[in-house]
Amino acid sequence: MTHQQVTKTSSTISKKQFPNAVLLPIVIEELEKGKTVTLNLRGYSMRPFLENDRDKALLTKAVNPQVGDPVLAEISPKHYVLHRIIAIDGDKVTLRGDGNLGEEHCRLTDVKGAVIGFYRKGRKKLDRTDGRKWRIYSWFWTRLYPIRRYLLAFYRRIWLKIFKPKIE
Repeated sequence: MTHQQVTKTSSTISKKQFPNAVLLPIVIEELEKGKTVTLNLRGYSMRPFLENDRDKALLTKAVNPQVGDPVLAEISPKHYVLHRIIAIDGDKVTLRGDGNLGEEHCRLTDVKGAVIGFYRKGRKKLDRTDGRKWRIYSWFWTRLYPIRRYLLAFYRRIWLKIFKPKIE
C-alpha cells in the first residue's frame, strides 16, 4: 500500500508515491502535534463504503478510541491499517476493515489516529463519522457481519462491473 504526493508546477502535475512505512510515521508525527491530516486512501479493506485511490480520510490524534470508531493503527512495526475497532479488552484492541472478514490486533497505544470523516466520491463535503449518515451505515454494516462474505462477493463480482467507481 502506498500513498502519493501531488506537486503542481506551471504546466505539469507530478505524482510521487511513498510506502506506508515511510509516509505514515510522518503523518503520525503531525497528528501528535495536534494537527489534522487528510490522507488519500489506498487498499480495499474498507469496501464497500470507501474505495481505493478515490476517497480520503480526515484524521486527528486518537484520544479516547471506542468500539465502532474507524482508526489508523500500527498492527506490527511499520505496518498500518485504517480499520474499525470491533472490540477493546483492557489495552487489547481488535480491528476489522469493513471489506475484510478477518481480524487484526494491536494495543490501545498503537491506535495513532482517529477518523473525523471521509471525503467520498470526489466530493468536497466531509461525511463525518459522528454524523447521522455514517452512524446509520455503521449500525447496519456491522450487524451484517454474518453474511458479509456474500455481500462483498456480490459487490466485487457484480456491482463494481456495473457501477465502476470513478477515480479522481
